[in-house]
Formats: sequence, C-alpha cells, structure tokens
Amino acid sequence: MLPTLRQLQYLKLLAEHGSFSRAAEAALVSQPALSAGVQELEKVLGAPVVERTRGNVQLTAVGAEACRRAEDVLARTEDLVEAARNAGRPLSGRLRLGVIPTVAPFLLPATLPGLKEAYPGLRLFIREDLTPRLIAGLKAGQLDCAVIALPYDAPGIEHARIGDDEILAVAPVGHALAQRGAVGPGSLKSEDLILLEDGHCLRDQALAAFDIEAPKGDDVFAATSLHTLVQMVGSGLGVSFLPQMAVRAGLADNPSVVTRHITPTGARAVPSREIVVAWRSGSSRAAEARLLAEAMRLD
Repeated sequence: MLPTLRQLQYLKLLAEHGSFSRAAEAALVSQPALSAGVQELEKVLGAPVVERTRGNVQLTAVGAEACRRAEDVLARTEDLVEAARNAGRPLSGRLRLGVIPTVAPFLLPATLPGLKEAYPGLRLFIREDLTPRLIAGLKAGQLDCAVIALPYDAPGIEHARIGDDEILAVAPVGHALAQRGAVGPGSLKSEDLILLEDGHCLRDQALAAFDIEAPKGDDVFAATSLHTLVQMVGSGLGVSFLPQMAVRAGLADNPSVVTRHITPTGARAVPSREIVVAWRSGSSRAAEARLLAEAMRLD
C-alpha cells in the first residue's frame, strides 16, 4: 500500500497548524475524518507520525521526514494539475509569486500593468517576504516562482535573469561622500554604515561587493526597510547603500540625501546585484517563469 495524497495533505496541515481541529478546518473535513486519515497513514508507514498530547500535536522523527517528502510530492502534484489546466495557454490561471522587499515596491508598479495587458488570463497572488522564506516557500510548493536577488546560494532552485541592479552609495547632504563625482570603495567605513536588518540579502550583497565587515555593537543602527534607511541617512545618522531601481523610482528624491556611483577598482566590477525569477527545479511552470522574467526585464 502507498499513502494517498489526501493523507499526505492531512500530515502537512497538521505540521503547519499544530492542532487536529485547526488542520481539519483547513482541510474542510471533520476532525474525526482527519484523525482517521492520519491513522491510516501511520498503518501504511508502520510507525507513528504524530505525538498526541493534550492541546498540542508534535511530529515524530518519522512524521517530520514524511512531511518533508510529502511537501515535494504535493507541490509536484499541484504543478501537474495547473499545467494540465493551462496547457497551451502560458501565464494563465493562478500564479503564486514571491518578491523580496527591496525589489517589490520598485519593480512591480513598473511591470505589472504591461504583464496584465499581455497575459489577461493571469491571476497573480503576490507575497512579499525575505529571500530565505521565499526559497522555503518554493521548495514547499507554497509559491510557483519568486523574484529574488543574486548572489544567493539556493540548491534545488533554478532562475532566469531579469537584469542587473547597480548598488549606489547614499549619504547626507554635507557629508564628505556627498561631494561631486563617484565614490571610491575605500571611502566607505564600517563604523559609518547604516544597514538593513539581518535577513535582507541586499545587506550582505552590498557588504560583499565592497569587502566591508558589518558594523558590530549594541548601538549599531539598522533599518527595517529602504524607506526607513533613507530617512535615517537624511537625518545625518550615517551613510548607506541603495539599489538603483529604488533611486529611479524616486526613493532618494529627498533634499537631505545624495546618491553617488561607486568606482570599481582593479578587477572588481561596478557593484550590483542580479535580479532573477527563481523556481523549484523540476517545476512544470519553469517555462512560464522564464516568460515572466522576460516580461519584467530591466532596461
């Protein structure tokens, strides 16, 4: 005997909700029906998958491994259904798209109107989140594709290029870096930097581009978003980095801040990040993800 897709779905919902009642509600079945399905799964596997305690459900080691594999099986099954429904109609039907916060406010307004016109049958569901959670969503089948920035190490993920996004220096008016002309990499000091909070890939990409260590200490300033970062720089709290797409979108249109290009040195190229559409390896929507990347190309 093999587990059924329904049984695997019950297990996945139990892992997500930690409760038989909430999992049953999400599955649109009664609690006894869900419980019976989990018991049948345990018979097939020959081992318990959950530990049942009052008010709490926890997966066993077997259950956790089964859930991890079930996520891949369910994701591929959903891909199969979606591909069959939209056969011959690229970029139509539901598409669950993740986008990182340092791209979403600037890329989406510029590209979504044209995308909607070119593919009127497309129903986009957009989730804005940090790269690690978007990658996890792709692998778990919760997302079909995601717009992220490289470099980022993500085994099991493929991607198509949207374009390069130069990283610029931003400083308060009156600061030495605000003088006319490009900024040399050595002019940026760790102790003067204001960065995005941990988890934002732009933070690590900018530091790596300039070979600068992140500032340390309890009194280091960290911004929750690029909008907050610009306000902090404009208040004279330090200097930072901004992606060019944010500057083009008007984020730095603030009389208190100045942006400057950064001069490449030696073999080092102009600091930038590569914006891509990513998807899970083996996804049946890979061709559509490539079409999406083409529709979102940066000039």
